[in-house]
This record gives sequence, structure tokens and C-alpha cells, in this order.
Amino acid sequence: MKATVGSGWGVLGSCSWVAEKSTLVTIDPAAVDRVAASLSDSTLREICSPAAFDADLHFIDSGPLTAQVVLVVDALNFCFWPDDELEYEHLARGVKAAVQSDPECVSAARLAAATVEDVRRLFGEWPRELPLEAERVRLLREVGTGLLRHYGGSAARLVEAAGGSAMALVELVTHTFPGFRDATVYRGRQVFLYKRAQIFVGDLYGAYGGVGLGAFRDMNEITMFADYRVPVVLRQLGILVYSEALATQVAALKQIPSGSEQEAALVSVVLVALPLLVEVAVASVVEDLEMVEREVTAAPNGGGRCRVLFS
Repeated sequence: MKATVGSGWGVLGSCSWVAEKSTLVTIDPAAVDRVAASLSDSTLREICSPAAFDADLHFIDSGPLTAQVVLVVDALNFCFWPDDELEYEHLARGVKAAVQSDPECVSAARLAAATVEDVRRLFGEWPRELPLEAERVRLLREVGTGLLRHYGGSAARLVEAAGGSAMALVELVTHTFPGFRDATVYRGRQVFLYKRAQIFVGDLYGAYGGVGLGAFRDMNEITMFADYRVPVVLRQLGILVYSEALATQVAALKQIPSGSEQEAALVSVVLVALPLLVEVAVASVVEDLEMVEREVTAAPNGGGRCRVLFS
């Protein structure tokens, strides 16, 4: 089944179906309202701004090489937790150092022939076996081969082929690189996640400052990314409520099996909860602004002041 990212039976559509059925993980609407009320307009703008992208951590040159680097980073951006000392920062800084030393290390031809040593180098010369190391090698080779076969070896051409559409780019990425086509099954139905494909779009948006290869007219259609740390935060905020059985399993530090109903429910409900939180927060901010506008308009010379405040 071909999936789109936003509404309908795509990422958000399939995850919404899971959220409606799930009893393992649910959303507390009162907590959503409470947390949303604490988010100011400036906070929302800061979170959504491309300026939130860490330019110090990542390689950025504003040219086509940046797109190539971002694709490589996001191809490898998964499964850090089995190694207690391994963090995403090792990958981002490792790729940055490798590219600064040898820009050709991320060329499609080199990626298509990637080795274990190449992968470890991209993780900052990691001194031991990485989690899912063989899969990381396979994914780099898949990226290199896909770029050579369809886009002349250039990630920038892949981005350009999307025509400024974030959703189109996600579909191109998942079509070209099967390794970016992550999904799960919940009660017999396929649930689309497309975590790294969407992160690729988000990282391009940040790395290019929302212009050039980072300009997308439908950026708002991209969903939250299915990161394993987010449920922890949302539960602490009271937005996610676990069933007694799941809460006991988490408290006992028992690993949630990949592909299990628990994992599908957790990820799906998170992907529904965050857009809901943003929607409620934005509505709250808009309501506050409209209230201020009414107050200013009612004041002496209010019309002029209102135009200054809200232009």
C-alpha cells in the first residue's frame, strides 16, 4: 500500500486509527489543555523555526553537499540505545569530521561500496561494533545505489525532484530507498511511520534555513517523528496514560519487543498526541491574540494601535 504522510490513510491517518483502538496507551485531554496553555507564541515559533537546527553539531555548507550529508546522517539515524555510550551526537559530529576531512566519503559511489570500517568512521571512529552494524552498512549501500540509479548520484537532485513539496520528497525517499519505508502492524492493519524519511525533510529545512533546497510549501504536513524518548516526556507531562500492564512492564525496565502491539500503540499514540498538543496550543495563542486585539480596538485610537501590533 502506498502511503502519504498527512491526512487520510497515511502516517497520521493510520496512527489515528491505532489511537482510537488502543487501551494500552491513551491521551489525557485535560493534560493536553494544561500543557498547551503553558506554551507561548514565541515558544511555538522557536520550536517550528529552522533556526532550531543545531548548525554547530552538523555539517553545513549551504551547497548540494549538505543534502548529501543530511541523507547519510538520516540513513544511519536509528538504534543508539543498546550501547550505553552511543548517542546521536557521535553520528552527527562523526559525519561532519569525516566530510571536512574527505568530502568524497559521502559520494554515491563510495556509499554504494560502504564497509564496516566506513560506518564506524562516520560515527567518529567508533572503537567497537555498533548496534545493527551490518544493517547500517546495507543501508548506506542502498542509498548510494539508489542515488546512482535514479539521481545521478546526487541527493540534491532527489530533493529538487520533489518540486518544493515535503510530502512529495517523503514519497520519493521511501520509493527510492526501501530502508526508509518503516511501518508496523497493529491488529492486522499496516501502520506507517516513515520516521527517518520525515526527519530527512526536517533536517533539510533546518540545514538550509527554510530556503533553497530546504524550502517546502507543505512543511506543516510532516508529522512528529517516532522517537523512542518522546513517550517518556509525554508521560511525565501527563499527556500519555499507560495501562497498568504496560506501566508495570516499563517500571520493571523490560524491553518492549520490536513490532509488538505495545510498540505500535506507543509510537502511534505519540504521533497523534503531539499534533493535537500543537493544535490546541496554537488555538489558545490565537484566542489570546484575538482577545488582545478586541481590547486594543475598543481603546481610544485603538484602530491605529491594532494595526501596529498585528501587522
